[in-house]
Amino acid sequence: MSALVLLGLGWAVLATGFSAVALARLLRARRSTTRAVSPPPVLLLRPVDAPTPRELENLSLPVTYAGVLEQVVVSPFRPRLPPDVRWLPSDPPTPNRKVGHLLYALGTLPTGGRVVLAVDADVAVTGELVEALATPVVNGASLCTAPPLPVDARDLAGRAMAGLLRYTHHSFRALHAMSAGAKAVCGKALALSPAARTELAALGDHIGEDLELSKRLHARGLDVALSEVPAVVPMGVVDSWNIPLSRFTRWMRVLASHRPALYPTVPLLFTPTVPLVVLAVVVGSPVLSLAVAVLAGVRTLLALRLAALDGLVGERRWSALTGWLAGEALLLAAFVGSLGKSGTVTWRGYTYALRPGGRMVRVWPELTGGPG
Repeated sequence: MSALVLLGLGWAVLATGFSAVALARLLRARRSTTRAVSPPPVLLLRPVDAPTPRELENLSLPVTYAGVLEQVVVSPFRPRLPPDVRWLPSDPPTPNRKVGHLLYALGTLPTGGRVVLAVDADVAVTGELVEALATPVVNGASLCTAPPLPVDARDLAGRAMAGLLRYTHHSFRALHAMSAGAKAVCGKALALSPAARTELAALGDHIGEDLELSKRLHARGLDVALSEVPAVVPMGVVDSWNIPLSRFTRWMRVLASHRPALYPTVPLLFTPTVPLVVLAVVVGSPVLSLAVAVLAGVRTLLALRLAALDGLVGERRWSALTGWLAGEALLLAAFVGSLGKSGTVTWRGYTYALRPGGRMVRVWPELTGGPG
C-alpha cells in the first residue's frame, strides 16, 4: 500500500469520525420547551448602511410578537419604513460600521428592562424569531445567536452558498454542536445581555466581532445559547460567483486571525470530500475509494439531519443531497483563495492588517488603490 493511499485513508477516517460525532450529537438534539413566563419587552435594532430592495422588503415585514416590541432601523440614510418602525440616524466612524451603529443606538436609546436584539437587514424577522432569541437571555444566557437559514436561492451560486450554511459542517447548528470552548456565533441575529453589550463596546475596530464576542464571554465563564428558530435569509438571484467567494474568503481570513489553530481544520475536516475523491481517482485504490464512499455517506446523512432540523414546510429533501457537496466545494475554493493573504482584509474599500482577535489596523498607502 503506497504512502499516498495510507495518507488518504487516514484523512478519510479522521474526517468520517468528525462527521459521525457531529451527526450523533445532532440526532440527540431536541427542541427546548423552556419559555419565558411572559414575553419580555424587546428593543430590536436593525443596523444597515445602504439597504437593497430585498432588505427594504425585510424591514417592512410585520412582526407579530406577543410582548412589547420596538423596532429601530439604525442607518445614515432614512429608508422608507412602515409607521411602527423607527429610524435612528447614525454614521459611525468605526472601521466596523455595524458595531458602530449598534453602539450608537445603545448609547442613545433607553434599554432598561428590555432585551436587546441586533438583527441584520437581510433577515426576515418574525415574532417566533424574536421570542426564540430573547427567551434564553431572560433565562440567564449572556448571548443568543440564531443559525442563518438561506432560502429561495435561484441560481447555482446561491444554492452553493445556501448548501454551505445549511447542509455542511459550516451550518451553525453543526458548529454549535461541535464547538470546543467558545461557541460558534453568527452575528446576523443576536440577543445581547448587559454583559454582552459591555464586551461589544470594545469591538468597534474588530472584524468578526461575533467570534470575538463569543470568545470574551467564554473567558468570563458566561453561556452562549443557540436559538431554536433560525434566522431566515431570503436570497433570490445572486448573479455572480464572486459574491459568495469573496464573502467566504474574507471569512477564512477572519478565522485565521481569531482562531489560527482552527484555520488548518478547514481542508482537513470541513472540506475533505472533493480532494479525497480526486486522490482516490488518481491512485486507483479500491480501499481508499471505499473509505471515501463511506465518508460521503456519513456526510449525506449529516446533511439530511440538518435539513430535518431546519423544519421548513415544503422544502425538498433532495436539495440536501447535492447542496452539501456544492457548499463544501465553495468553502474549499474560499480557503484556497485565502492562502497567503490571511494577514490583510479589504473592508468597504479600505485595506486593513488583521491583528490577533480580528482587530483591524488601517494599511497606508491603500493596497487597493484607495477607497472604492
